[in-house]
Order: sequence, then C-alpha cells, then structure tokens
Amino acid sequence: MTTFARRAERVQPSAIREFLALAGDPRITSFAGGYPDPTLFPIDELHKIYDDLLAKENASALQYTASEGLPELRSLVAARLTADGMPCTGDDVLITQGGQQGLDLTAKLFVDPGDVIVTERPTFLGALIAFNPCEPDYRSVRMDDEGMDTDALEEVLRGTDRVKLVYTVPDHQNPTGRTMSLARRQRLVELAEEHDVVVLEDTPYRELRYEGERLPTIKSLDPHGRVVHLGSFSKILAPGLRLGWALATPEVREKLALLKLAADTQNGTLNMRAVAAYLEGFDIEAHIEDMLPTYRHKRDLMLATMEEHFPPGITWTRARGGLFTWATFPPRLDVAAFQRDVLIPRSGVIVVPGAPFFADRPESHHARMSFSGVPDERLVAGVRSMGALLAEALA
Repeated sequence: MTTFARRAERVQPSAIREFLALAGDPRITSFAGGYPDPTLFPIDELHKIYDDLLAKENASALQYTASEGLPELRSLVAARLTADGMPCTGDDVLITQGGQQGLDLTAKLFVDPGDVIVTERPTFLGALIAFNPCEPDYRSVRMDDEGMDTDALEEVLRGTDRVKLVYTVPDHQNPTGRTMSLARRQRLVELAEEHDVVVLEDTPYRELRYEGERLPTIKSLDPHGRVVHLGSFSKILAPGLRLGWALATPEVREKLALLKLAADTQNGTLNMRAVAAYLEGFDIEAHIEDMLPTYRHKRDLMLATMEEHFPPGITWTRARGGLFTWATFPPRLDVAAFQRDVLIPRSGVIVVPGAPFFADRPESHHARMSFSGVPDERLVAGVRSMGALLAEALA
C-alpha cells in the first residue's frame, strides 16, 4: 500500500472545486466561481496577436525562455507596478502561473511545519489550499468594513510564537469584498517590522474598483522589504492565460525563482509573448475602464435583488470592487446542508458555503456569492428563487 508523505494529509478536495463541477450544467445558475465575464475578454486583440506569433518567423514564441519569465513581459509589468507606487525594474519581478503559484511559492519559501500563518477571518480559500501542504498552524483575525482589524492582529502577534506570514487580500477581498483602510495598511507594515514577520499581499481584484478612492498598496508603504506583493492578469485580461507576478526584494525574488524552476521550469512562452504584445500594442488601462461599468451593474443588480427577495435576518457586504458579496445568515442555517438538500435540487442555484473560508474555527452560516459571470436574467431569477427557499427554511 502506498504511504503518502505527511503533508498529503493536508491536501483535501476544495469546496469550490466540488461546486464548479456542477457549473457546466446548463440547468445550474452558479454564483459559486469567481469567473470573469467572458464577454469582456479582448478576443479580437488576442486573436490578432496569436495569429502574428504563430507565423514561421516567430517560432521563438514556442521556445524555452527564462525561468523568471520573458524579460520584456517582466519589464512591462514592472512599469505598471512603478506607476502604482512601487518603483521597480523587470529584474525585481517574477512571472508566475497566475496569482495562485505566488501563494504556493511564498509559503514554501517561508513556512516550516508548525509555523503560524495569520489570515483574515474569513480568507481566500485558494490561499489555504496553497498553504496547507507546508503544514502550518493558523490564527485568524476578525474583519470589519475597514478590512483586517490591526488591533486584533497586534494581540495575535504579541501572544503567538512562530508567526512567519501575515496573509491579506487588501483590495476588494475574496470572499467578503471588503477593502483595507489606509490607516490599517500603514499599521500592518509597522506591526510586521515590530514582530519580524513577512506580509503576503495578494491583489488580483485591485484594478476592479467601482467606487471610492484608489488606496496605495501595502508594498508601496513598506520601507524594509517585508512585503511580498502578488498580482494577476486573470481578472483584467483572461484567467486562461495563467499569468501573474510576484514583486519582492532581490533575495526573496531569487529564491522564489529557484522554487519555480523546480516546480515548472517556466510559464508558457507563447502566452507570455502574447501578453507582452498586448501591453505594448493596446491600452490595457482603457480595457479595464471599459469592463468596470458591466461589473458595477452586475453588483448593483445582485444586491438590489437580494434586498427585494431575501427574508429579514440576512446581511451582506457591499463591495466597492471585485467580484463577490459575502452573505451572513442566522446561525441556525447551515449553508452547506441547505444548498445540498434544498437549493440545488429545488432551484438549481449554487453558492460557495462559507465554512471553508475560515482558517480556524469555521462558521457554517455564511456564503460567498459571485455576480460577475452570470447573465442578468439568470442572476435575477436565481437570487429570487434562492430568497423564496431561504424564507421557507427560516420561517
């Protein structure tokens, strides 16, 4: 019989993976996956770029390249990061397989079994999936409308040994949609310095901002190199490209690059060449601006429909950006059981039950609901049907 490594005990099926398997069924209305709206992908521009790259004279687009990523793409990413208040060059940037690989590599670099990772409460489920094979312990810190409560974080840091990482999604957080205030970003950097920990800043939704001011990244407030900054093209171009980046000090970036070399050698050259060509030949900022009204409309439509059709006693967040709202139900409602026994069989609607988003002490009366990838009519019908079943269940 095969004897697995101990870390394999922490590798468990994802709640999102389970429900996304249902999302391909045309009878299902899925509020589960954080899928971008595919009608917003720049298909025509990418079609032209790939046609050009797949000409014989561009055969190098199918060749190996540097493990750290295509040099011209790294420089183009660095220029965008510099414009966002994080001065850097291409040498400071590592290209990753989406933001997810950045989570995996950073945990491998810093976390030994038994070390502590501090997360928001709740936190991104995909991060926990990436961190778990490193066998960490977790402490979670409550959130409010200003994001992670840094007073509570300070209590955890003062009272906990072996804290290595503080993980945060400061902009339009997955799953709650909340954004960390400037004062708390500044305090987080101070606490990281005081307690000698690394901050892992994950920003896949940063540029999907529908209202409010653009706040500086935590990395831009970091004078001592304690912040590892992750970003992704998944939400601003297309997730199937599988391209993200990590920005860190030279020492950290070099070690992340060595771990990446061991994991996959490099990202696909063709996709890196394509995104570099897109950044050079088209206006990605204009593309992002063109997307925002669609997502703002979908957010407003979902929240208005919930307001009209959900019964009393249910609350939800109003995200200023991103792709999600976080719904909280009366504690007696187990969302996973309600979905399994009632919501799916009777309405064909799926959400992501909230319990897996808690690194410790899970709570079962929440759900993450995504508005981004559902056509308007199905969105309204799905929320209305869900509201009727919730009213029945909570009566």
